[in-house]
Amino acid sequence: MRTGGSERPWHDGVVTDASTSTPPEDAPVEDLLHRVENGVAWITLNRPEAANAITPSQRNRLIELLADASASLHVRAVVLTASGTKGFCTGADLRAAQPGPKEAPPEGAPDRAAGDVARMIAGGAQRLIAAIMDCEKPVIAAVNGTAAGIGAHMALAADLVIAAEGVRFIEVFVRRGIAPDGGGAYLLPRIVGLHKAKELIFFGDDLDAADAERLGIVNKVVPGDELEAATREWAERLAGGPTKAIGLSKWLLNRSLDVDRTTHFGDEAVVQDLIMTTFDANEGVNSFKERRPTEFKGW
Repeated sequence: MRTGGSERPWHDGVVTDASTSTPPEDAPVEDLLHRVENGVAWITLNRPEAANAITPSQRNRLIELLADASASLHVRAVVLTASGTKGFCTGADLRAAQPGPKEAPPEGAPDRAAGDVARMIAGGAQRLIAAIMDCEKPVIAAVNGTAAGIGAHMALAADLVIAAEGVRFIEVFVRRGIAPDGGGAYLLPRIVGLHKAKELIFFGDDLDAADAERLGIVNKVVPGDELEAATREWAERLAGGPTKAIGLSKWLLNRSLDVDRTTHFGDEAVVQDLIMTTFDANEGVNSFKERRPTEFKGW
C-alpha cells in the first residue's frame, strides 16, 4: 500500500518483495497495481491524483484480476486497496474516455437509445461488484481514503473491511440527481437495515469510519499508518487457512441472504460433501487426531 505519487510501484506482476524493485526512470506509471506475496494478491488502484476515481479500463482489469485470483492456487486471499490517503475510490471517473458504439447508428436515431444505460451498468458497475462478491477467495477492502459511489459499494461487496481513521463513506448518487447503481441498494440494507439504508441513500451524507464500524459496514478501524500492517495480518492469516472451506463458506453466507431455509440446508449439505474431498479437510481431521499443528495447503 503506497501513500504518495512518488512511492508508487511501477510494475504489475508476481513479486515477493516489491520494495526491492527499482523502476527505470522512463517506466510508465501503472494505474492498477498487482502483486502476490505470501499467498495474498494485493490489488491497488493507483490514481491518487484523481482520488482513485475508477476508469473503464481499470474496472475491466480489476475484474480480470479477481477472476485470476479465483483460479490460482498461488492466491489464497485478496486485498483491494488504493494509493495515497485522499481516496480509496471516489466513484466512476466521469472524465475518462468511454467506449463508443461499435457501429454508427442509423440516420435519425438518438445518440442514446432505450436499453443503452441498462446495458452499460450491467456490463460495468454491476459486473465489478459481482466479481468481488463471486471471487472464490476472501477479499479484504483496505479503505485508505474516501469511498464514494461505486467505491463505497466495492467496500460493501468485500468480505472484510478495514478502514483508516477519518475516512468517509458516501452514497453520493443523490447529490448528482440519480439513484444508486453497482448493487448499493441491494448490499446496504443487508448490512445496516432498511431504514438506515434509506437514510444514507436519500440524504447522501458523509459517514465517517467510526460510524461505519458501528453500523457494521467496517470490521475494524485503525490509524492510517497502521492500515497496511493490520490488513496484512488478516490477509496472511486467511492465506494460511483452508482456502476451499473459506471460499465455500463465503458462498454459503452470501447466498443465505437470498434463499429460504430449505434451499440453504440443501446448499450446506452439498458444500460439506465437496469440502470433505479436499486435502485441507483431511489435514484438519488428521492433525487433530495426531495432536500436531495443522498445515493447510489451500486445496
